[in-house]
Amino acid sequence: MFKKIALLVAASHFMAASSAIAQQAPAAESAQQQAALTSNEPATQPTVTVPSERIKDVASVAGVRSNQLVGYGIVVGLNGSGDGNVAATLQSMQSMVARFGMNIDPGSLSAKNAAAVMVTAELPAFSKPGQKIDITVATIGAAKSLVGGTLLMTPLVGADNETYAMAQGNLAVGGLGVSGANGSSVTVNVPTVGRIPGGATVERTVATPFDTMPALMLNLNTPDFSTAQRVVKAIDSVMGTGTASALDAATIQVTAPRDINQRVSFMAAVQEIKVDQAAPPARVIVNSRTGTIVIGDGVFLTPAAVSHGSMTVRITESQNVTPGQGGIATGQGAVAQGGQNTTTQNSQIDVSQPKAKMFLFAPGVQLSKIVDAVNSVGASPSDLVAILEALKQAGALHADLIII
Repeated sequence: MFKKIALLVAASHFMAASSAIAQQAPAAESAQQQAALTSNEPATQPTVTVPSERIKDVASVAGVRSNQLVGYGIVVGLNGSGDGNVAATLQSMQSMVARFGMNIDPGSLSAKNAAAVMVTAELPAFSKPGQKIDITVATIGAAKSLVGGTLLMTPLVGADNETYAMAQGNLAVGGLGVSGANGSSVTVNVPTVGRIPGGATVERTVATPFDTMPALMLNLNTPDFSTAQRVVKAIDSVMGTGTASALDAATIQVTAPRDINQRVSFMAAVQEIKVDQAAPPARVIVNSRTGTIVIGDGVFLTPAAVSHGSMTVRITESQNVTPGQGGIATGQGAVAQGGQNTTTQNSQIDVSQPKAKMFLFAPGVQLSKIVDAVNSVGASPSDLVAILEALKQAGALHADLIII
């Protein structure tokens, strides 16, 4: 059985629905629910209102983006929770000490207090040399904990294999792992992953086209033709007609000053302009693994009749033991049971199928009303998923049904 349905409320209606109207509801309550579902309301789609947002919240400037960095390093100073005799870690330790003029046989090393790790970071746009960025460190070997460890100097490279930052420092680990001599262990959170706030120093700047592009491009976070047109109108109303033009559902071209100082001030003003987003598409999101169903605004039903029942099959196993026949004299008048006992396996199968009721959905019935009826009788999310899929196939559910 799935968990209880989690209904989220977003805007004025955030609705969810089903139709396995259980048979246990009282007659009066069932009649009220039936009347609500079969009301003769006109088949009109509800109006969806989306609040105004700043342009910086709905769009990003093309070319102004962060970049991912990655590096391979060694964490030392662990309290016996390192990789041990992992070949990759031993070879890394030998290469590291060789840089200081020491020639050591890898067989004489022990990585009990060291661990091979991967270091990741995100380089923000416009980062300059000398600035600090946060890094995340995670083990790739047999280390059980990074608590108390120190990351040695690690170069962080980008997709072009160029070094953009250098990382080093003491780790902050939010997990804990301890073990006893008898093999028992306790682990809290994830002790094999740690962070170093400001643990990397930027060494190289990533070039951006912000100061060289003839015109700037705004990319909508969620492509939509209506939203793109509204962004164009909002920019033109503040900055002047012809300043912005929509290239497609996701990109708006904005004519900006060529002087870099004026361009920065211009984009700061543009990003603060508020725009009314278009209503999002009507969607029903179903998580088939957890039973969570989220139904957005604008979802409604057209006339449809639904009948949904459930069948229960119960199998009961039992054993009957029949004593063996005969007896064996043991002396002094005592008699012991003789022969082999006979065991018989019995299986009983019961099938129950409650009567299912059929309900008629009148034109324009909103899913919020159906949700109230379903929740009042405790119908399960699995029933709701089955009904939504059937309604979509029948063309009665006017929304995109997305199952994740």
